[in-house]
Amino acid sequence: MGSFVIMADATCDIPQEFKDKYDIKVIKTHITVPGGKQLDWESDWLQYDRDEFYRDFKKNPNGFTTAPPSVGEFEAAFEEYAKQRMDILFITMSSAMSGTFDFADQAAKEIAKKYPDIKIHCVDSRRYSSSYGLMAVHAAMKREEGLSMTQVADFIEENKNRYHQAGWMDDLNVLAKKGRLTNAKAFFGTLAGVKPIGEVDSGGMTTVLGKARGAKAAYGVLLKYMEATIENPEDQIIFIAHTMRQAQAEAYKQMIEEKFHPKAVYVNDVFPPSGINIGTGLMAAYYTGKPITEDLSFERKIIEQALAETK
Repeated sequence: MGSFVIMADATCDIPQEFKDKYDIKVIKTHITVPGGKQLDWESDWLQYDRDEFYRDFKKNPNGFTTAPPSVGEFEAAFEEYAKQRMDILFITMSSAMSGTFDFADQAAKEIAKKYPDIKIHCVDSRRYSSSYGLMAVHAAMKREEGLSMTQVADFIEENKNRYHQAGWMDDLNVLAKKGRLTNAKAFFGTLAGVKPIGEVDSGGMTTVLGKARGAKAAYGVLLKYMEATIENPEDQIIFIAHTMRQAQAEAYKQMIEEKFHPKAVYVNDVFPPSGINIGTGLMAAYYTGKPITEDLSFERKIIEQALAETK
């Protein structure tokens, strides 16, 4: 597997089979549920029915909170591998959405003082959930090809702006309240049947590019968006993440397989570390393609044209 470790924080939403197959280490995060109880998201999640969790969350979203690991916790996690003389590539969720990158970077600098011969590279993915989980999987694939830690880190840094999101959110309230949406105040409240379609911008925040009326129209827009932005789909593994939208995600998977013929499409749960800050109603595909433009002008034009063609 190489002489370096690949790590991510718990918001990466990597399925267990991928963590095992590609030996990706995930650092736990902190979750508090109503009543103040601390939730161990790994062990407790296995006992907590997914739909039951999100039903409870919908009843009291303000009662669920998350917090990243402390600098000290990152130091302990990094030191475990530094003692083994292993370099570390740590990929975090977008710094625009969390302080995780800053805490990890501080910890890396402290570990470097104790182990000056060990390299630690912290990557701000500028993405969240399965979008940057896919990034970590690609990093592990590059490691399997024999690339060094520095080479893999350079590859991710150079290509992280190519990781796209093609999906919708039925309800933007949680994203808006948690400060993870550009122009958030404009999106409080929901409209029945409207599917806001968003992409992650260069700053690492979700931006709504348009709104489709109804699932049928939204699927059509998303497929056109993917067609205009994806590169070499036949060589790709695509992740579809969802929060309580299993049936829609499975339908989307079939459409993507029929249209693009990728290597594989995986439907993934969004686990509590991300789900608490996203809310119910996410259904999105994550893949690599053309670099995302600085102001999303190209991407917005695709969505607007696709929406016009559905009318």
